[in-house]
Amino acid sequence: MRSLMMTSASLALFIGVTACASAPKEPEPVVTPDPVVEEVVEDVVETVVRDDSMDNIVTEPTGPAKGSLQDFQVNVGDRVYFDLDQYRLGADAQDILKRQAAWLSSYPGVNILVAGNCDERGTREYNLALGERRASIVKNYLVSLGVDDARIQTVSYGKEKPLAIGSNDDSWAQNRNGFTQLLDGVVG
Repeated sequence: MRSLMMTSASLALFIGVTACASAPKEPEPVVTPDPVVEEVVEDVVETVVRDDSMDNIVTEPTGPAKGSLQDFQVNVGDRVYFDLDQYRLGADAQDILKRQAAWLSSYPGVNILVAGNCDERGTREYNLALGERRASIVKNYLVSLGVDDARIQTVSYGKEKPLAIGSNDDSWAQNRNGFTQLLDGVVG
């Protein structure tokens, strides 16, 4: 019996060792495909006109003609605004005047008139003097940016030519301005 137990124990030991000696099968790696990235290309729409007489494709201009009064008004700005009883140029006014100077350098044949305007408050004489200081500061700033001073005339209208009719803060704010008017040399 002892021999039978020994044999059984040896056999059990042998089976146990063989089972532990074999490496367990590793699971197959899961392969996930790379994500699909679709490239979206937006269509660019361009307005073109076919000129059959010349068999060419011509792009139609959009917006105001370059060098025109509308170009100046829309793309540059023809007015700068001032605070009450002031003729100091704020940051917004300086930005507009820089664009005006750049535009004027592109069109050296254009001469301008800068008009200084005021709101309805104050005497006529006070507003004419303040309007003159506003027109002069605009001119001087444009000259400092390279515009020939011979191309710039100034005038003060004081409170005589208001943009907005009314006796309230909004109307007064619109009427305190320096207006740049194109005199000659404008395209179109």
